[in-house]
Amino acid sequence: MFSWITKKNILAVVALPLLVIIAAGWFAFNNEAAPSNPLPDVVDFNQHIRPILSTNCYVCHGPDISTREAGLRLDLRDSATVILESGVAAVVPGDHEASELIRRVSTSNEDDRMPPAEVKKTLSEYEIGLLKRWIDQGAEWKNHWSFEPVTASVPPSVYKKKYIDNDIDRFIVNRLEEAGIKPASKASKESLIRRLSYVLTGLPPTPEGVDAFVNDRSPNAYEKLVDRLLDSPQFGERWARHWMDVVRYADTKGHEFDYPVVGAWQYRDYLIRAFNNDVPYDQLLKEHLAGDLIDEPRMHSEEGFNESLIGTAFFALGEGTHSPVDLVIDESERINNIIDVTSKTFQGLTVSCAKCHDHKFDPIPTADYYSWYGIIKSTRFGIHAANEDTHTKTQISDVESLNAQITQVVADQWENDLKEISTPARVQVDRELPALSQALAQYGDSTIAQPLGDFRGGSFGEWTTSGSAFGANPIAGDIQLNEQKEIVSLGVPRASSAGLSKKLIGSLRSPDFRIDHDYITIRAAGVKSVMRIVIDNFQLIRFPIYGGLEQEVDGEALRDYEFDVAMWKGHPAYIEFLPAWDRGENFFADDSSYIDIEYAYAHTEALKDIVLSTRQQVAQSVDSSAVHSALTRWKALEATSQDVDLLNGLLKGGLLSSAIPGLTPLVEEKQESINNIPDPSLIWGVVDGDGTDHPVFVRGNVQDPSEERVPRRALTIYNENQTPFEGKGSGRMAWASSMADASNPLTSRVMANRIWHHVFGRGLVETVDNFGVQGKMPTHPDLLDYLASRFVEQDWSVKALIRDMVLSQAFQRRVEASEESLERDPQNLLLQHYPTRRLEAEAIRDAMLSVSGRLNTTMYGEAIPVYLSPFMTGRGRPRESGPLDGDGRRSIYISLRRNFLPPMMLAFDMPIPFTTFGKRNTSTVPAQSLTLLNDPFVENQAEHWAKELISLKELDARERIEVMYNTAFSRSAKEEEITDGLAFLETQAATYGLDGGEWANDTRPWKDYCHALFNMKEFIHLI
Repeated sequence: MFSWITKKNILAVVALPLLVIIAAGWFAFNNEAAPSNPLPDVVDFNQHIRPILSTNCYVCHGPDISTREAGLRLDLRDSATVILESGVAAVVPGDHEASELIRRVSTSNEDDRMPPAEVKKTLSEYEIGLLKRWIDQGAEWKNHWSFEPVTASVPPSVYKKKYIDNDIDRFIVNRLEEAGIKPASKASKESLIRRLSYVLTGLPPTPEGVDAFVNDRSPNAYEKLVDRLLDSPQFGERWARHWMDVVRYADTKGHEFDYPVVGAWQYRDYLIRAFNNDVPYDQLLKEHLAGDLIDEPRMHSEEGFNESLIGTAFFALGEGTHSPVDLVIDESERINNIIDVTSKTFQGLTVSCAKCHDHKFDPIPTADYYSWYGIIKSTRFGIHAANEDTHTKTQISDVESLNAQITQVVADQWENDLKEISTPARVQVDRELPALSQALAQYGDSTIAQPLGDFRGGSFGEWTTSGSAFGANPIAGDIQLNEQKEIVSLGVPRASSAGLSKKLIGSLRSPDFRIDHDYITIRAAGVKSVMRIVIDNFQLIRFPIYGGLEQEVDGEALRDYEFDVAMWKGHPAYIEFLPAWDRGENFFADDSSYIDIEYAYAHTEALKDIVLSTRQQVAQSVDSSAVHSALTRWKALEATSQDVDLLNGLLKGGLLSSAIPGLTPLVEEKQESINNIPDPSLIWGVVDGDGTDHPVFVRGNVQDPSEERVPRRALTIYNENQTPFEGKGSGRMAWASSMADASNPLTSRVMANRIWHHVFGRGLVETVDNFGVQGKMPTHPDLLDYLASRFVEQDWSVKALIRDMVLSQAFQRRVEASEESLERDPQNLLLQHYPTRRLEAEAIRDAMLSVSGRLNTTMYGEAIPVYLSPFMTGRGRPRESGPLDGDGRRSIYISLRRNFLPPMMLAFDMPIPFTTFGKRNTSTVPAQSLTLLNDPFVENQAEHWAKELISLKELDARERIEVMYNTAFSRSAKEEEITDGLAFLETQAATYGLDGGEWANDTRPWKDYCHALFNMKEFIHLI
């Protein structure tokens, strides 16, 4: 152990856990006899009564009919005041003595007393007093505050105008004046720039930045600083990381093998760009829930790719199990997680609590849960090209134009060739069997064989595509060339991802169908592509159970691929074709990936060896008019299989030219355009599936679905008429719009409160993810509504709302509490002073990189592999460890592998990403002190910082200490701190056997001193 741990102000963090324990015991001992609070003059239902009822009564007498006792509801006035069968009313407004509720909560008879003895809850005298006064004052019920419409609150008047910088201060100071508490004065400029820099960018200010701000005497110096930091690229990194907590971001799925979330890092970059560009929050919400359905998607301003589409990766960020035993249960758990995260993130509600029964506290019936369930069930996961930009679209357009020119050149030549056919000619033509549906009709009924898709007729039918790869229709008669650019043949009609280019990504999917047969056979060809049978929307298709549901296509000749699906009979499924290949850990695609498909059918074992694609050669007599008709349809891209067969017969017979003048330069130009298309960068997102209403799982049991189905719709809280969404798709766009609507009472409040939480360290509503009955009441209701209204008025601008907050005096105050504040508001709920707060794990790590000079400010890109210590073991462990310092990159760029999360981040309360964490825990545990003492990253950064210091040859030890304090704490060192620092350096030098002339430029004592400053409380706190 270092000899310096007892130095003054050094390693304060080490003692902190013990001090907290001692202080907690002292506080508990000295508050045993604390007097009860006096009753308020006016008792408010939401503020005083609802918390009592929801905590003690609603389980048996609340919204959930399945657990309701005696037919009594205490959340509704009409039910609570009606005369019961016993002849009494629970509540008699104006008369608490006649109210059965008061008798039951006050009685000493355990058999009569409520809550029942078995729940081990008893109302305090204070709570009973509140109930009595409320009843005597008329027993007014109110809707829960968060379900009421947002009202544009008028800022109140205040007496002390000197504490007012903007309207936010009026709300804060008004409450302080009511409590008789004087606001704290403004913090020093050094404190302000450090506080503001961390809040807005997550990084400490540079010493140069501090000097510039301190010496800027202009009246708007602080405002200029705010605007500069809001415009900083690091702003997006800071606030994207906050949002990643909310959406349970991770780069991998977890479970046994920790499979990757394809392209998750691109969603992270999307967030950074969105916050930096101040994308309106209602737009961001729509992109998360329905970015693939937006009519006019938001395109990247410079590179032109579809930003809105990337937002749908939100759905794919949940945990995943690669071999669940029961797919129906697995799907219900995945959908439940999406409902849970969506409702908490955007509405501040725990909708997933209504999975098995009506919500016990909030007005969310089980039907609401399954209306959302149907929306998500009707949504399919899929791979998108995140980088398909305007340049790509231009190249695609060029290829389409050149294809048309090539077709025209060939058609002109062939029309000339046809002039030579004056009499009917006899040619050999390859003829295929009849269409799939006709061929299978011989088996009599669909229980033996069922066509699922046949693309030889020039249509996708009810199959759907996403991305650009498959185009609008199957292809027919595409020109096949040899190396001499001579036409060898025309391609048979088929669905193809290579109609324009093998560099394009996309998917082709069947409609939903029920598996009723033993086998599915697909006729296909391709390279580095896959066919997948997706059952119960299960995407993580892997062995040992599900590997047979995916087959790689890696042969350029069309052949039959067979899937044995007998064990999944009765399950809903769809077929998916992807011009990408799956190598166990990820999806990949390159310029050779493509897939062609002729047809797919389901059948019983009796059809197992039947071949439905035999072609036979026949002699056919043709005249010029028949050929002209076929050629005309081919030129219009409407050729039938018979047309293609006929033209191929003429080609083989030498009646149509294979060498076409002028074809070669067009083909070469086309290839150049194809070469200019970038290789796709893949990301997992969603597309719309078949819109299907879902039944209720009775008591949450997936084996017990109700007969009736619940229409897909918005929550009844703000959709009282329960109007279902229109349209054939999932309804996600209407779903998103219902939340993004300015009249929605929750959306603007929830986000405004999230922003306040990150600016002040505590939300106006402390339970930032729960605005329901079990959540906390807002400390400043009128201020919250003011902020929510202003948020909408300012076009949902996150930056504008943050700017308002940090420009308030409430944000700029000192952290020291006054005596009256400690006495009357010990939790600082009224914000007499700015609350001291510990930095988040990422900010602590990034600050170490920053002050050590190792911070790499490169933005965006694939995640840096996590550093693997010898203790980080388990299944799915990456083959290679990342660098100890993550190449100096900010923490947001370090891979978050669910099974291998960075220990330092976990020690400082980074949440495990399985649900929404809008508010992190802030623990004080010995592991944090041990991390700062022993973590190799901390030591590594201390050494780098030491090397930076001794490189300052022109500075003596005293001056270097000054530099260190300016860099680490954004302030000058006090004289006693310099004295202690010099003494410490000399002590450490002695332990290394260094004399006075050697230690000044020896890394070792300076490393120890740097390490010591990293352990200061001031380094990891905003004070």
